[in-house]
Amino acid sequence: MKLVFAGTPEVAVPALDALIASGRHEVAAVVTRPDAPAGRGRRLVASPVAERAEEAGIEVLKPVRPRDPDFQARLREIAPDCCPVVAYGALLPKSALDIPRHGWVNLHFSLLPAWRGAAPVQHSILAGDQVTGASTFRIEEGLDTGPVFGVLTEEIRPTDTSGDLLTRLAFAGAGLLAATMDGIEDGTLRAVAQAADGVSHAPKITVEDARIDWSAPAMRADRVVRGCTPAPGAWTLFRGERLKVVSLGLLPARTDLAPGELAAAKNNVYVGTGSHAAELLWVQPQGKKPMRAADWARGVRIAAGERLG
Repeated sequence: MKLVFAGTPEVAVPALDALIASGRHEVAAVVTRPDAPAGRGRRLVASPVAERAEEAGIEVLKPVRPRDPDFQARLREIAPDCCPVVAYGALLPKSALDIPRHGWVNLHFSLLPAWRGAAPVQHSILAGDQVTGASTFRIEEGLDTGPVFGVLTEEIRPTDTSGDLLTRLAFAGAGLLAATMDGIEDGTLRAVAQAADGVSHAPKITVEDARIDWSAPAMRADRVVRGCTPAPGAWTLFRGERLKVVSLGLLPARTDLAPGELAAAKNNVYVGTGSHAAELLWVQPQGKKPMRAADWARGVRIAAGERLG
């Protein structure tokens, strides 16, 4: 088939690579978000998908909005059979959805209908799920509601951050998306309507969502840290300033600290929660790089009874 791939961040690059390497389909163009300011200089930078497409000599389309008439006119000229999508980042109007004869097929990082929305991986960790996965489905006007072509499952490991899990799903999902394109082309794959039960939603994680509540059980604090790493980053307050918590260790044996209360030993820093103490492993003070919590504690000289939060 002739394909137009839509995607923007680094997590979409493995799927683009898989489609380019398949040899079975032609990636005629790529659709991505416009260049965005980045770095201290705030200079405009192309998306990772745009950079990869340019390296491969593929035409890159960067509409401000997918409903732009010029973009849709160019898409009709290309006349794709199907538009595979991974984390494109913009809503597609029906006028664009109707252009390819096999529609737009999204690779979504959850087992639909669970975790429809922008942040499925983060929410699966926050919820304490033990298994997640990826799904390919035909995009409709509703939010991740379309019929499903294929799924794969992935275990959520006890120490997984959302970054760890998303990386594994990006590479496994790339194969699923390529196989879905093959099945659509040869007619062996039919999309099946999503189940009506088990629907859950995964809106974008806000900075406030990433704030740690030390009165909650230690397991909840650990999920917030892992689910919000690398972005937006779990955080708390210390002496009125924001402190990022990069990683925690769980210590069910220690119960002598009040929620948020700190205790520093020679090589360890403990913080109380609503259940039992956790160990601060890595933190990042404002304006500084991540550091071992023990080194941070030596620098700030924690006083008896001082708290986070």
